[in-house]
Amino acid sequence: MSSNDRVRVRGLSIYRPIIYGNTAVALTQKERDALPSPDHTHRWTVAVRSAASPQNSDQVGGADDLSYFIKRVTFKLHDTYPSPTRNIDKSPFEVTETGWGEFEIIIRITFIQEAAEKTMTLLHHLKLHPWTVSGEPEIPPLDVALKAGPVHSWQYDEIVFNDPFQNFLNLLTSHPPTPLPKAKRKPIPFHLANPGSFEESKGGTPEFHAGMVAEEADRLDEARKKIIAETERLRNELIQKEAELERAKKQLADSA
Repeated sequence: MSSNDRVRVRGLSIYRPIIYGNTAVALTQKERDALPSPDHTHRWTVAVRSAASPQNSDQVGGADDLSYFIKRVTFKLHDTYPSPTRNIDKSPFEVTETGWGEFEIIIRITFIQEAAEKTMTLLHHLKLHPWTVSGEPEIPPLDVALKAGPVHSWQYDEIVFNDPFQNFLNLLTSHPPTPLPKAKRKPIPFHLANPGSFEESKGGTPEFHAGMVAEEADRLDEARKKIIAETERLRNELIQKEAELERAKKQLADSA
């Protein structure tokens, strides 16, 4: 390694798209009876994957091996699981388990040494039961759950590396990510932040596409504008109230 390899490339940012989340399927009664814990109702997989999905696959994401820049992914499960802290040191970065309840999973991504980046922490709510527009859980009967098929809960994110070291930049550019499809080809992943996607999420294994990313950016921009407008309204209201208070104080002083 030359000394130039450990020089940061200032003013440059490079990102890698990922998804994180879970897929869950209801177990048949026979499958439940065969488990050490027969009260478990679902088999689920939580994972960190590349955003693009493999061709002709029923898997959400995972077209690319992320181990060229990720060293380890740690999944912190509910404390009722044996060894609830699961360290995954090679691709695929995922954990498969069975269970009966939903809970929060802490996900920590540790990058390779060349990245010289701090560990990234994500939070995912394990989803077992079918989505509803309201977000309130509805637990269907077993036959309905089996007929409905897998439940998917996935979130898109972009890991941004600012001012990367030259050798790490070289590594990233030598592994370009598989591009997302430009338009919708399959159902899209549902998320409560976008209730309008509920109907579009039905009908099979979901897939992220580039249009979703642009739409999300537009929603964030619109939300930002609303926050700015609301902040300005509250500021003007505060100025008005302070002026009223000063007038009241002056009137009180004059009448004393």
